[in-house]
Amino acid sequence: MQASLNAPLLFSGLFAIALLTSVGLKIWLSLRQMRHVSQHRAQVPAEFETSVSLASHQKAADYTLAKTSFGIFGLLFNTAVLVGWTLLGGLSSLNQALNPWLPVAEHPLAQQLLLLFAFTTLGGLIDLPFSLYQTFVIEARFGFNKMSLKLWLSDLLKSSVLGALVGLPLAALMLWLMGSLGNRWWIWAWVVWMAFNLLMLVIYPTWIAPLFNQFKPLDNPELVARVNALMARCGFSAKGFFVMDGSRRSGHANAYFTGFGSAKRVVFFDTLLEKLTPDEVDAVLAHELGHFKHKHILKRIVTMFAISGLGFALLGWAATQVWFYAGLGVEPNFGAPNNALALILFLSVVPVFSFFIAPLMSVSSRQHEFEADAYAKTQTSGLALRQALLKLIEDNASTLTPDPVYVKFYYSHPPATQRLARLAA
Repeated sequence: MQASLNAPLLFSGLFAIALLTSVGLKIWLSLRQMRHVSQHRAQVPAEFETSVSLASHQKAADYTLAKTSFGIFGLLFNTAVLVGWTLLGGLSSLNQALNPWLPVAEHPLAQQLLLLFAFTTLGGLIDLPFSLYQTFVIEARFGFNKMSLKLWLSDLLKSSVLGALVGLPLAALMLWLMGSLGNRWWIWAWVVWMAFNLLMLVIYPTWIAPLFNQFKPLDNPELVARVNALMARCGFSAKGFFVMDGSRRSGHANAYFTGFGSAKRVVFFDTLLEKLTPDEVDAVLAHELGHFKHKHILKRIVTMFAISGLGFALLGWAATQVWFYAGLGVEPNFGAPNNALALILFLSVVPVFSFFIAPLMSVSSRQHEFEADAYAKTQTSGLALRQALLKLIEDNASTLTPDPVYVKFYYSHPPATQRLARLAA
């Protein structure tokens, strides 16, 4: 009995230690990044002196400093919100407030869906000021935001409605599986989750993305011929080549290869086509094809499924432990399902612990980028890819002098100096 009484306290202590450690580490990394970028703001790195102006270099430094300092504030605020939901009893209070309206004992599935909906809605409302500031202050200050408030509100409404239409039925299915299939429910829930993600790879490019952006067929015959030749040379086919009106929302430029199976398509931002030559567009696309050639996408999907399978198994075990709820400040429903509470708590606290393995995922991602660059160099021009990267780095205000330790934790792409050095070699 004593051990069972101590279990919630021990878990509370473990969670508090992990939370404080992760927050402290994140702040330390951010301060390192800000200090390193500030120290190198006054001079363009030697290897970029002939290709990047001092004004562009300083703009990138200032942009990085603004985003990082705002990120620290957001981190502290979100940490306080997480503590409020968990250790201070916010989630438990929300659950108890909803029970008189829709008793969980009488309407278990409906009440749990209402709890998920209320928690998600409140979380979205809390995040709104940060999204607004990021878009209309920071991005606008550096000339990247092209959105009007009307378009921003339209996107918010569309994403909210779409999230409800897709998320609520999926959540209802998950809750039903949790409550109906015994201790092994998590296996079936994992299968459903995998199937859902694979389905989204197929339907997102053709059904969901067009709700937010216009996709027009690429109407440059010369460029279409070049891209077709590159795809054939690399052994790929696509359903079509499209130009996306990315300039409606942002000044950032990009291109991507999306979809799954017969739904694969090549998408260029209109901002990218305005800035790059045909040779450079070829090189950027070849880089994206390199990810498919090296099966990076498949490897990421397999990794995601493996991690999610482990997560579902862990959730299946934790959801049956009273200390899991009590240790996180939640009074479970006695004699009624706690599946929604378990889902919310698990998804809230797992990022606290998983942050410590982030460098392992980042190093793998950076290695994939090097491999894709090397593939692009064999299929197109290494010089064209270097020139394209330089334009994108300058255009997107990516700092040329990130802190090396910060890079190891956060960067999914190698720093520009490393990528260009390898391409030059």
